Parts: sequence; C-alpha cells; structure tokens
Amino acid sequence: MNILVIGSGGREHALCWKIKQSPKVKKLYCAPGNGGISQIAQCVNISAEDIDGLLKFAFEKKIDLTVVGPEVSLVKGIVDVFVQKGLKIFGPSKEAAQLEGSKVFSKEFLHRRNIPTAVYKVFDQSSQALEFLNKAQFPLVVKADGIAAGKGVYVCANLQEAQTAVDDIMVQKVFGSAGDRIVIEECLVGQEASVLAICDGKHFFVLPSAQDHKRIFDDDLGPNTGGMGSYSPAPVVTKAVLDNIIARIIEPAIRGMYQEGIPFKGVLYAGVMLTAQGPFVLEFNTRFGDPETQSILPRLKTDLVDIMIAACDGRLNDLKVQWDPRPCICVVMTSGGYPGKYQNGYEIKGLADVTDEDTVVFHAGTRNDGGVLVTAGGRVLGITSMGNTLEKAIGKAYEAVEKIHFDHMFFRRDIAQKALKPAKKG
Repeated sequence: MNILVIGSGGREHALCWKIKQSPKVKKLYCAPGNGGISQIAQCVNISAEDIDGLLKFAFEKKIDLTVVGPEVSLVKGIVDVFVQKGLKIFGPSKEAAQLEGSKVFSKEFLHRRNIPTAVYKVFDQSSQALEFLNKAQFPLVVKADGIAAGKGVYVCANLQEAQTAVDDIMVQKVFGSAGDRIVIEECLVGQEASVLAICDGKHFFVLPSAQDHKRIFDDDLGPNTGGMGSYSPAPVVTKAVLDNIIARIIEPAIRGMYQEGIPFKGVLYAGVMLTAQGPFVLEFNTRFGDPETQSILPRLKTDLVDIMIAACDGRLNDLKVQWDPRPCICVVMTSGGYPGKYQNGYEIKGLADVTDEDTVVFHAGTRNDGGVLVTAGGRVLGITSMGNTLEKAIGKAYEAVEKIHFDHMFFRRDIAQKALKPAKKG
C-alpha cells in the first residue's frame, strides 16, 4: 500500500513510525513532515491545509490510504473531498469534526445527548460577556469557540483574569476568527485524563488512557501549551472509571452522532475531568492527541494500518486489538519562550547518543538544514520511553533528555510524577 500521512508534528512522527512497522506498507509519504519524519518517510512540501494540492498528490502517487493528523485539515473538510473522489481516508467528516472545530457545537451536542459537561453560556458580543462576568462567581473558564492550537482556554480565578480573557479572544483577536464567539463555563475540579476511541461510525474501541501535562511549568503552573508531556496508562483511570467514561460519554457520543445523521469515523478524543460526581467532558477533539499519541502508540501491538482500514470500512467490530502492558512516557522538549515568542534555527545535538531500545525520539518542530538538524517550532522533540514500571520509564526518558542539547531548550522535570503520588481527594 501507498500511504500518505498529513501533518508535521510529533503526533505525525509517531503515526509514521507505527505505520512504517506494517508489512502492508510499500511507500510512505508525509506532507509536509519534519526533520525526523524525513528519516522514515518521503516528505512532500505540501501544506496540511492545501486540500487541492494533497488531493492531486494522492491521485498522482496512487495513495491507498490517507491519515489526517491535524484538526485544521479535518475542520476544513479534507475527508469529504477525498471520499467524494473515491479515496480512502482516516478521519471524521467536516460536519463531525465540528465536535472540535466549534466549542458551541460541542457543548450543544453534549447538552442534547445528556452527556455530563460543565454548565455554560455562549456569547457573540464582548459587552454581553463582560456584563455576565460582573455578576458571576469564580473560578470560571473562558474558551474561544474555534480551534486555537490548544491555547484558547483560560482558567480564570477572578474577574480581572476573565475580563483579560474576553479581551484577548474577542477584542484583540489573538486567535483570529476562532474568537468570534466564546463559551464561559463553570470550572470543574478533579484530575484530568485523556480517553481516545477509534470509531467506524457505529462501532468503536477505546485506546489505553493517557494524561497530558498542558501547563508550561512544573506542578502545572504557567500558561497552557499544546502539551508538555504525557504518559499512558493513567492510574487514575481505573477499570471502573474507564467503564463509566465509556458508558456516560464515549458510547452516547458515538450513538448520538449516528442518530443525528453525522456518523463519526476516526479518532474521538475526550478530554475528561474526573470529579467527585463522576467523569465530565472538558472538550472533544476529533483526531489523535499530541502528545498523548506519542505515549499510546508505542504500546500498540496490532497493525495500525489494519485498524485504520477497518475504521474506514465500518468493520471495527471484527478486529481484536492487543496492547503492551508496560507504561510509556513522553517528555516534550521545547524552544525557550514557548508558548510565547521563541527563536528557531538552533542545532540539535546528542540524538545519536540515545541508544536505549525502549526509547524513541519523536520530532515535532525540527528541520534538516543542509544536513544539520535544527529547531523549527515551539515544541521540538518528544522523548518517549517504555519500562516495566512507570518509574523505570520515567528514568529512561529523562536519561535520554540529558543527552540532547540545543540552545535555549526547555522541558518539564515532573512529567508523570502525579501518577506516582496517591490521588488527592477533591
């Protein structure tokens, strides 16, 4: 098979790495790819948002399966275009991708289907939002309606923080048209977890749980990022908790989308808050998470290509999926200054010194500059390790991190530590 992966981040490197292991793969392409992906796939200089260019390439290279990484391509409708032209593509339709593309669509769907989520209000005028905030109780969460690279969510402890959030999103337009509407919702308390399900429209299976670390600094301090690291499984998601998430969230969401005439194919990612009242949906994403994918896929024993084709063809219920029981951790190394301003172009050294067979370095923001690998993004690398215990996986990952260097690099030193502590009662 000729396979095309769309995207350029750590998630796409992990997808290419796992897909490459399939004996079914004849030729693997990635558009646009990155410096690490270029070592295992042929990178093509086509933007993930250039649907016409990607379609033309898919026909030219006789692509048998296209795998979409980033949410922007899905929300723009790439799946609809490819399907209409008779091409096999893994991901949800444009309408189904609204579960991620619009917080308002998602919240209204959750409300209709009686799926637990925070109480919310929608505003399309900043003046109305500010008037509401003057009478509100805090903390509250302010969210841009559209997609904002994981950064459009503000957890506000007081009125001033909430006013700043509204100003950023609706007046300053820091996320562009994604901030034309906002959702203001109650702030849920508990532990977060990520639960991903692969769906074929009717059937689904749930991937092992993971936990992301969204804040830039240790102890979950500082501004939100696209994700500073992850680990799988998340001990807080016990079998009983997972069964509850499936029964209250995943299954009614898949059934609800089907009943509303929008069958969901691809990956449904539920960001869940585990509260004292049970699991609540924080948000839906409609694709593999980043960096959760980097800590989940190394544990997958079944051929990922078989899974994706079964999802496209509506026969996931025929599949038996096997997992490595060992835990996996991913530590993200970033450019100094991220998620704010940062500089690119610094040489990355020490990658050849990472030789542990249970450790993989997934590239996110890298490029090959005349034979020299340099930084080319906010999140640069994802150092991913497996171990017989979580402690061993953590040790291996940070041992590898210490071997790598680029100017102004930054990383959190506490990834997965919360999994080693007894859960706090909330």
